[in-house]
Amino acid sequence: MSSSDCLNRLLSNGPLILDGGLATELEAQGAKLQGDPLWSARLLHTNPQAIKEAHYRFLLGGADVTTTATYQASIQGFMDHLDVSSERARELLMSGVQVAKETVETFASGERNLLVAGSVGPYGAFLHDGSEFTGAYAQKKSVEELRLWHKAQVDCLVAAGADLIAFETIPSIKEAQAIVELLKEYPDCRAWLAFSCKDVKHISDGSLFRDAVEMACRSPQMFAVGVNCCHPAVVEPLLDSGREALSANMSWVVYPNSGETWDSKNGWQKSEQTAGWMPELSHTWLKQGAALLGGCCRISPAHITALRLQLKGSSTSSSDSTNSRT
Repeated sequence: MSSSDCLNRLLSNGPLILDGGLATELEAQGAKLQGDPLWSARLLHTNPQAIKEAHYRFLLGGADVTTTATYQASIQGFMDHLDVSSERARELLMSGVQVAKETVETFASGERNLLVAGSVGPYGAFLHDGSEFTGAYAQKKSVEELRLWHKAQVDCLVAAGADLIAFETIPSIKEAQAIVELLKEYPDCRAWLAFSCKDVKHISDGSLFRDAVEMACRSPQMFAVGVNCCHPAVVEPLLDSGREALSANMSWVVYPNSGETWDSKNGWQKSEQTAGWMPELSHTWLKQGAALLGGCCRISPAHITALRLQLKGSSTSSSDSTNSRT
């Protein structure tokens, strides 16, 4: 079965459950990632086994999609921060897909169809200055420059055999336009585009969410558009604001963070809305047309299990839990 056929089959059988915060899970198992310009992607070079084990825990928790550890990976980033050649940088980026696919193959019981999404972060992730939540850099970059930047990463993920491409935490409508233009070069590629948002109507650069949705819907390769790494409370009004712009052949993709806020001095700060948010709100998002639901930062495999139980009425099959660990 082709990746596209598998995706269509999964989507026809109800919501697709995404994984959660890969870096969160890696840090929970002892990885030191805070402040690293490569974030989880550094472990593709130093400890790919740790990434496999984190992927496995999310699959065991009920995820249908494994997202690669390449959000903050780029050819230039690997060359700058690992002092490797461009060829080696490409190998490392492609290894993100290989690690995920090997984990899926080890885990698969035959009862669940699983997909690997190649993660592509915004240009701001490479800058490592928090600008994926402002999009300020887009004022200094042309659409063509942003298209070429993303092409280097997408080339590797497609060549490595990712089932689909996940453009994540995109803060700028100009960057979304660059992605739409880029996807024309990959006619057989399926992709989703998730925006970072500043409030209940706007993406991070101040553009209206509905305009960003309209931009994403111009690509025939795009099957879903939505939001990630935002507070769960803003999801419902954001989807409402973009409803009229959503094409009939597109779905919403929703994977917010835990509702905690990041403080550069003190780390993650909890709020009263943190615990138990996803199962409670996910049915609303489902009614709004969300077909892909999961979590971002601070969302663990246990959260994904709770989400799957809420939306599908069952956890992973008993046979899944008997598979050998990676």
